[in-house]
Amino acid sequence: MRATTIHAPGDIRFEEVPDPVIEEPTDAIVKVVAGCICGSDLWPYRGANDIDAGSTIGHECVGVIEEVGSAVKDFKPGDFVIVPFCHCDNTCAHCVAGVQAACENLGFTASGQGEYSRVTQADGSLVKTDGMPDASLIPSLLTLSDVMATGWHAAVSAGVKPGGTTVVIGDGAVGLCGVLAAAQLGAERVVAMSRHEPRQAIARAFGATDIVAERGDEGGARIAELTKGVGADSVLECVGTDESMKTAFAIARPGSTVGFVGVPHGVELPVRRMFQKNVGLAGGMAGVRRYLPDLLERVLSGSIDPGKVFDLTLPMAQSAEGYRAMDERRAIKVLLQP
Repeated sequence: MRATTIHAPGDIRFEEVPDPVIEEPTDAIVKVVAGCICGSDLWPYRGANDIDAGSTIGHECVGVIEEVGSAVKDFKPGDFVIVPFCHCDNTCAHCVAGVQAACENLGFTASGQGEYSRVTQADGSLVKTDGMPDASLIPSLLTLSDVMATGWHAAVSAGVKPGGTTVVIGDGAVGLCGVLAAAQLGAERVVAMSRHEPRQAIARAFGATDIVAERGDEGGARIAELTKGVGADSVLECVGTDESMKTAFAIARPGSTVGFVGVPHGVELPVRRMFQKNVGLAGGMAGVRRYLPDLLERVLSGSIDPGKVFDLTLPMAQSAEGYRAMDERRAIKVLLQP
């Protein structure tokens, strides 16, 4: 098959690689209908993460089942499925506790930007639709494989409640989905911290009531002004840098929680402030399967349309251009079609 591969920082190629095959009875092979580039894919692209030269890249996809292992009972070839980026059996003690991202049989999508992808725990991971969905729904369904579920995880972890004030740090696809999640969970005021007008427009469409373009101390002062000095009832940290984490704790009101889903790079927690102000930290890697049924229902009913985060669609063969566009902030999130 053909798939997107990474060879060195900035070196993305679309080339022939071995087809994925059934390796365990619980596996399924999915023919990818749509994949995409994630903000976290930019870490290795920029040289911030180690790279296994020539490995496939991409962990978000939806598609049609091509083949299933002998132990797979709930799915069959021809089913259209959403593939969570992290695979789980959905039956172990951690999954039952709602922490599917720590499944005892955890696996990950490895070629979501390719023509086929292997799912290691098909029955526990996959969620299917009733037949082939309309093409207009594909972008929103694709977000459920990661970014929408991750934004939702941030909001749930931060304890977003009806009537409260939520601040979202980060205006990438995850942050924008966090805005949508906070609005859906009933936050009365949703503040998006964003300096980019196209992203601000999507944030407002998703339910942001306020936009704060300032950063650092100026951003903190602006949040203090908006909240009359109280601070945010919940903060969603959707970036993963030390600066964004410091901002999150600076604007969180005493007794609140920061929900973090940005992959941390060089972060040092302000433990003394956390102690003095009783500000908690929760979140981490999202157990997508936990949220998928609810989010799928919201998409199919039309109550949410997270597919708006895709502002560029390219053939998968042009994935290198998609990486450049996201790296240069010419695109929020790139959808790739085989």
